[in-house]
Amino acid sequence: MMPHPQSNRHTCLSESSTCHPHDPIPQEPISIPRHSRSSAIEPSSDSASSKSFEYTSGSDYESPGTPATDPQLDEAIDQQKDDKTFVVPPTTPRKRRASTLLISQTPEDVRRILLPERGAETKEIEKVCCGGGCCFLKTLEEDPATKSGSPVVIPDNDAFRSLCLRIGPLSLDSELTNLVDLPAETVLFEKLLTDASPVQSTVQKHPPKFVTPHPPYEVYSAKVHHARELTKPGAEKRTYHYDLDVTDYPAESGNVDFVVGGAVGVQAPNSDDLVDEIFDLLSVPGYARDKQVMMKTSTGRWPTIWGDDKPRELVTTRRELLTWCSDVQSYPPTKPLLRLLAEYATAANEKKILLYLSSAQGQAAFCDLRTGPHITIAQLLNAFPSSYPPLAHLLSILNTLMPRFYSLSQDPQSSCTREGTNCRRLIEIAVTVHETPNWRGGPRTGVGSGFLERIAQKVREAENEGIKATDLDLRVPMFRGLMANPLAREFVTDGPMLLIGAGVGVAPFRGFVQRRLKSANCANKVWVLQGVRDSLLDELYSGEWGVEEEKVKKVVQSRRGEGRYVQEEVRHQADLVWFIINALDGRVFVCGSSQGMGEGVQRALVDVAMDKGNLRREEAEEFWTRKKDDGQYIAVSGLGAHVVARIANTKAGDLVRGSVLYRFLGYDGCTFTKTRDT
Repeated sequence: MMPHPQSNRHTCLSESSTCHPHDPIPQEPISIPRHSRSSAIEPSSDSASSKSFEYTSGSDYESPGTPATDPQLDEAIDQQKDDKTFVVPPTTPRKRRASTLLISQTPEDVRRILLPERGAETKEIEKVCCGGGCCFLKTLEEDPATKSGSPVVIPDNDAFRSLCLRIGPLSLDSELTNLVDLPAETVLFEKLLTDASPVQSTVQKHPPKFVTPHPPYEVYSAKVHHARELTKPGAEKRTYHYDLDVTDYPAESGNVDFVVGGAVGVQAPNSDDLVDEIFDLLSVPGYARDKQVMMKTSTGRWPTIWGDDKPRELVTTRRELLTWCSDVQSYPPTKPLLRLLAEYATAANEKKILLYLSSAQGQAAFCDLRTGPHITIAQLLNAFPSSYPPLAHLLSILNTLMPRFYSLSQDPQSSCTREGTNCRRLIEIAVTVHETPNWRGGPRTGVGSGFLERIAQKVREAENEGIKATDLDLRVPMFRGLMANPLAREFVTDGPMLLIGAGVGVAPFRGFVQRRLKSANCANKVWVLQGVRDSLLDELYSGEWGVEEEKVKKVVQSRRGEGRYVQEEVRHQADLVWFIINALDGRVFVCGSSQGMGEGVQRALVDVAMDKGNLRREEAEEFWTRKKDDGQYIAVSGLGAHVVARIANTKAGDLVRGSVLYRFLGYDGCTFTKTRDT
């Protein structure tokens, strides 16, 4: 072996009682200088003196306190009469602990930290707070007096077992505190007048007119021209392609049109099977489900989506409200919902468990319930079968069913299909079905993706029988929205462009490529990095990107071949990335999941800037931040339905974040006030 270049100048550490060259980690020094006692700092009382030198023992699981003085050390100090040092007899060295700062130890401490008047000092804590009220937890102590009294009997059904609740030493006599108030009933059903003319219901195909997510325009009923599955059997996720006929879409002021990189909102309903199951669990008679009634609300915007907070009177049916207006599966259960179920539960054990989840003592179990697997309203009603809340009261606290947004997967200016001499205008979208297990062991799909998958299955079944999809008269309630999102806003016709996406995130890039390849030249070059698991199973739109597809698109497989992720290909294409981002009007687009793929690509881009620009990491991060501010680096993630729903379900003036959604929808003229995030 070659000697180290600095070996000639290297000198070993000198040995001492606390250091050795073969053991460079120093030990606790046992030679302690004497500190003389001064009468000026002596305790003022014997009690204070005893507290100061009280010996306390701790473990690794306890918070470190003020170090106590060893009694043997006190005796040694008393024997010293000068400034010389003394030596403590060697003992077993104590484990060293990391230096920590304990900021909270009790719920009261957390409440003190999270006080609103503390302002910016608690912003970092608020980011990681789930909002479930964990700081109000009060442990349920086991009461010996009721230990052998009336224990709570666990409901014996699969739905309750799927909740995986840990209720601890709960009994029917347990005292519960800080119960949430019973939510107010803001919905009322009244019988229609006899002279009211009946209205034909379109509940199976189209939402009622008062569901207007694109005011003043109503939801458009787009006919499904065709639907097909893009992925192959065996793919982990199923992705479908849809051609929607928008030839008769109503014109809007300002010459608004579908744009490349834009998106559409789909007003998806709850499935018929789920709606009927909830009716059955609530014992709503069959004749009353589709009977028209006068519905009155006392406050809020429900059942409308956009509008003022004011009372309403609408003629509707119970099925319309439960199908199109209330989300019964996307949101985790809330304490008001559990409190409502407890109010109308007739079984004592079920009522006690529901009240426990609504109290301070059941806060830990409630947090586990909210952060666990998806829980639907039907699952809760099955878990607590003795609870029969009135439908009107239940609708008063359910969240509004919000639209789902999907990016256009083509250039809408060039999409047209001929039917004889007529040209029908089509828009194209791609939808991935997100599937998770439900409490029965079967699959559970999202509201929007599940609705669209059911349409695709009907088309496939009809085509197998020789029937065209256009003959089925299948409809998708949609509206033109998200036209001002970053993908559409930052698209330019000049300058090189790099498009990075994984899964269905590449769908909007297909429209970019189609638009660019119409007038390809040296200034309009476009490259695509598409991440897939297996190109044989889940590569989207293979062969449908336009001319010279093999020259503009690179497919990166994570489960086949080299097994490389798209962020690794970004590092491999460092020269191309650096050329594009520094070119005139160059653009780098990233579209996909914000977690995993999005974060990995972000780190890869930083590494490219460090390598090619000879920058430090902080400088490289600042470089991409400035490119993002200038509109040259655009990173977006799919607007999940839960994010859109949480923002849009709040009144426009309540949240500054609401302005983001309104700008996506084109409402740039709105003003917003900043208040507390409720």
